[in-house]
Amino acid sequence: MNEKPVTYKDSGVDIAAGNSFVNLIKPLVKATSRPEVLADIGGFGGLFSLNTSKYKSPVLVSGTDGVGTKLKIAFMADRHDTVGIDLVAMCVNDIIVQGAEPLFFLDYLATGKLLPEKAAEVVKGIAEGCKQAGCALIGGETAEMPGFYSDGEYDVAGFTVGVVDRENIIDGSSISVGNVLIGIASSGLHSNGYSLARTLIFDRLGLSIHDEFPGSGVSVADMLLTPTRIYVRSILNLLKDFSINGIAHITGGGLLENVPRVLPKGCQAHIYTNKWERPNLFTVLQKAGNVERYEMYRTFNMGIGMVLAVADNQAEEIIDRLNGLGESAWVIGDIAACGAGHERVELVEG
Repeated sequence: MNEKPVTYKDSGVDIAAGNSFVNLIKPLVKATSRPEVLADIGGFGGLFSLNTSKYKSPVLVSGTDGVGTKLKIAFMADRHDTVGIDLVAMCVNDIIVQGAEPLFFLDYLATGKLLPEKAAEVVKGIAEGCKQAGCALIGGETAEMPGFYSDGEYDVAGFTVGVVDRENIIDGSSISVGNVLIGIASSGLHSNGYSLARTLIFDRLGLSIHDEFPGSGVSVADMLLTPTRIYVRSILNLLKDFSINGIAHITGGGLLENVPRVLPKGCQAHIYTNKWERPNLFTVLQKAGNVERYEMYRTFNMGIGMVLAVADNQAEEIIDRLNGLGESAWVIGDIAACGAGHERVELVEG
């Protein structure tokens, strides 16, 4: 019996492709480096030297997330250079709400068959997200798992670590009745609600990925692949000069589920839904499926990516600062007293 010897590549795992991928991404990773990074990628662990002299009592804050079914849009459009920005955004936006500066980031990319150029496009987006957030991409993992994913598909997850002085942690405990809520504009759907959005766009409206999104002048792909906005630099800038009592990242669960996460007992948020410019995207989605208002505000961000709770006498200056930093921001609500059994967020029309 003279059978050809079987190799790992024969079973679907190409080590040479993995090595090629690493070489492609090395300059992308290097472009995100910070002075605290002690080694290039390729080791078993990423090394980062925390400068403890900058902090009185440093507290590490970590966050992890993925991109979710927004990846389905990337597969349909065969565009992979922006989902990495989403990946970073979903992690760093979660830790900046506690006042933590993101320090470093790691990623995990899994696929059935590794295509180095396509994978490098994903990492290109991750590197861009890290640059926007000011954190270093210090490592990651690429898994080639034949038969586990459909052809051409992959999944990505990320993990970030940041630092904040213990006395500067923002946890919402200082929010009080009379505070106002400032909403900072989102860049679109961000990375949430895509399972519903895909149903509404492709099934109810009958659009294809390259059709024009109604009333926008851009394609469905362009609209749905708009990267999640990263708010790190703007919020760190605010924290130098203003006291922020609480911050909510409007992610999965929308305004209705995320604002209560930072409210102390006895407080309720009134959100005035006519106080900001709601993008046409959400109007189209709502009409496409006759989606109830409550469902919209519990599923999508509705044009607001971050909500800050601040003292009333600081609100105008904070909005001016945010506008100067390239954000769009509005006073969208206030904090009122709340008894037991009441809704923590009340949507107010008009």
